[in-house]
Amino acid sequence: MQQSTPGSSSTLHTRLTAAGTLVALGIVYGDIGTSPLYTVRGVFVKQPVTETVVLGTISCIIWTLTLLTTVKYVLIALRADNHGEGGILALYARLRRLPTRRLYLVAVVGAAALLADGIITPPISVASAIEGLRILKPDLDTVPIVVAILVALFAFQQFGTQIIGRFFGPVMTVFFTMLAVLGITHLVQEPSILRAFSPHYALQMLTQVPGAFWLLGSIFLCSTGAEALYADMGHVGRKNIYGSWTFVKICLLLNYLGQGAWLLRHQGAPLGEKNLFFLLIPEWALLPAIILCTLATIIASQALISGSFTLVIEALRLRFWPKVQVNYPTELRGQAYVPSLNWLLCAGCVGVVLYFRESGNMEAAFGLAVTITMLMTTVLLAYYLMMQRVSWVWIAGLIGLYLVIEGAYLVANLAKFTHGGWLSVLLAGVLLVVMLSWIAGQRIRNELTEFTSLAEYLPLLKELSNDQTVPKYATHLVYLTKSDDPRRVENGIIHSIFKKRPKRADVYYLVHVHTTDDPYTRRYHVTHMLPNELVRIDFYLGFRVDHALNYMFRQVVTDLVQNKEVDITSRYESLRGQDMAGDFQFIILNKTLPYEYLLHGWQRLALRLHGWLKRLGSSETESFGLDNSTYTVENVPLHMPPRPELQLQRD
Repeated sequence: MQQSTPGSSSTLHTRLTAAGTLVALGIVYGDIGTSPLYTVRGVFVKQPVTETVVLGTISCIIWTLTLLTTVKYVLIALRADNHGEGGILALYARLRRLPTRRLYLVAVVGAAALLADGIITPPISVASAIEGLRILKPDLDTVPIVVAILVALFAFQQFGTQIIGRFFGPVMTVFFTMLAVLGITHLVQEPSILRAFSPHYALQMLTQVPGAFWLLGSIFLCSTGAEALYADMGHVGRKNIYGSWTFVKICLLLNYLGQGAWLLRHQGAPLGEKNLFFLLIPEWALLPAIILCTLATIIASQALISGSFTLVIEALRLRFWPKVQVNYPTELRGQAYVPSLNWLLCAGCVGVVLYFRESGNMEAAFGLAVTITMLMTTVLLAYYLMMQRVSWVWIAGLIGLYLVIEGAYLVANLAKFTHGGWLSVLLAGVLLVVMLSWIAGQRIRNELTEFTSLAEYLPLLKELSNDQTVPKYATHLVYLTKSDDPRRVENGIIHSIFKKRPKRADVYYLVHVHTTDDPYTRRYHVTHMLPNELVRIDFYLGFRVDHALNYMFRQVVTDLVQNKEVDITSRYESLRGQDMAGDFQFIILNKTLPYEYLLHGWQRLALRLHGWLKRLGSSETESFGLDNSTYTVENVPLHMPPRPELQLQRD
């Protein structure tokens, strides 16, 4: 039966609208939009300001925004969506049926690196704006202000980003307009900077200036928001990104050109601790500009937070992440809130601020992780283009180009490792261990789970249901099964019904949940295995649908009663005459390992990490929204390898 899905239409994703474009400006472009605050500044902290380096830097930025952000992400990657959802895991979801067995490792490495970047981006963005106040008050300690803003931002996430998108859309429009106006103001004073559109100047700098290659580590920061842009596509839709990116890119290019023009008129010593962006602003407009930049950097943080939520929800569907609670605080398509991840990111961001204190110090930890994500996305895009039957000549040319560009940026960013880049690598490594441990533990437990033919036990189940000598356990008994095949069932369920204390019920239910690629699917299918005695219900739910199984199960039973397919009236004589409904009881099976030491060492380690993560995450009862009064948790053994060395002989 197909359930209607009001409010979940794909209008936002299929139409270009003014409202959708405004929301896109408020959610998607925060990270890449605030990059002018620190990108060029990072190049000239210690590098003398010369014409060759200025033209080369601006040229590198122009072509990085064009080749990486515009061509790779906006024109190619946004088309590699999964039912309107974007991001590296959405891309992998389209490719996972390919015969390449280890392709999931590419996706997991990229996802872990992007989550690590989500811990670095908010602190550096907000700190770079707040530090502008030091022009007005040089001795100001900005750390408490930055921490307060970040904590407030993360605390607001529980209310959803619908309000944020509507409020910040106009703010970002004003912010990008300010970027363009500042750039034009200085561009008209030094129009020779327009020469930077020629890639010749980028190559000239890299080949003629000693050590110029390592400046790419700072230049790369101009495109760090591209991966977040792709991950946030599910919030606003592809066409609204197409409609807004042209405006955003023009404003960014104008501002970078304006910074280059200012530098050409101030050649000489390095800038040191001066923030180039704020040097463009007249003194009378400095305070309003700082306030506007602060709001924009909060949006930069929001883009990464929203992208991180999307990433974890995708990982949950692919079973790459431990079960955690997911809330949907608004009706706006794609808006979700993951409490555990939210406060984990909050703690990480506050820790980064307290450790580095200055945005200039944070730049060393910024960019390295997201470069890895971009490389992993490039690898997956190669498989996507092959699946789309694109000519191998085009694939080789495009992928080869991006591997060279992103590989160069990765090598340049490795120079930051000892100066703080180790932090992003460490965070990505920890997240990667979490994901790989969960994947390995799930696979081992699935391999140890035995399934049996249900048909063999149907006659016995019918006899048990009608055996008056066995005390009735419940009127309606519900088991959650992991078997995709209706003809098979876990041995654990058979063990629970027949081999422990027999569980007699009038009607048995087997419930299985299929998580679909389409994020908003809400339908179910019913199979009557034994009329009026054994019913199987298969739920098909999108990964963005709240899996409130208790509520949905009762809705299905109500439909079955109305169609006269089941009778839920109490079978007890004293209650049946009163037309009272019988009781329902869910049985949650906890599969235990009685002889864990028989497994290989790496299997034991993976299972222990898996068990630890399972305890930290949400239980099945919490993730399915079961009421405390309606379920029982029961331990059943997993299948273990036979032990011929313990075979006994009778005297």
